Amino acid sequence: MAEYLASIFGTEKDKVNCTFYFKIGACRHGETCTRIHNKPTFSQTIVLLSMYKSPAATAAVLDPAGLGVPQHSDTELQTHFDTFFEDVFVEVEDKYGEIDEMNVCDNLGDHLMGNVYIKFVKESSAAPCVEALNNRWYNGHPIKAELSPVTDFREACCRQYEMGECTRAGFCNFMHLKPISKDLRRKLYGRKMREMRRSPSSDSSSEKKKKKKKKKHKANHKLSGRLYM
Repeated sequence: MAEYLASIFGTEKDKVNCTFYFKIGACRHGETCTRIHNKPTFSQTIVLLSMYKSPAATAAVLDPAGLGVPQHSDTELQTHFDTFFEDVFVEVEDKYGEIDEMNVCDNLGDHLMGNVYIKFVKESSAAPCVEALNNRWYNGHPIKAELSPVTDFREACCRQYEMGECTRAGFCNFMHLKPISKDLRRKLYGRKMREMRRSPSSDSSSEKKKKKKKKKHKANHKLSGRLYM
């Protein structure tokens, strides 16, 4: 029996635990859900609830007809989002630990709108980050951070949305992730490679290779009589 319950945990067959909370770390029913929301005590992933205030999402909620709220161009919206994303990514990674991936929800449902999910490379980075961020503010609003059960964003995302076929638009119960610009992606995720290249261990390894190559060249020179520059 125990093996069976373990095998169905978090699946559609599980009638006790909330499948949506297990997969996406959020549920539209919130505290009124009839199933259990098992909040993790440890995780690689944290969520910053409703942290990103998208001008487009705010306009869609406050003025669905688009009559009274100023409209923004796609370029303005992307710049606004990229600025926010870089602010959070750099601050969190520099102070709390290396980030494996960071995602921001573009949904309009209250339980997902503006949620920022950050998955660390090391699990040990997550809990201290949550504790620290819960005492901080961003853009005039207190940050609400907690550990999240999400580990696989492929399972949490709406596949129809990724193919441009989701009929529920922003009110889908699966994640609609807002993409950052290609330039920003290269800049942020490329930092790791640049830092690795500049790290002492990397330099030491490079020096060892050079010395080894030099010795090999000298050996070949003694054996063959060739001149190496």
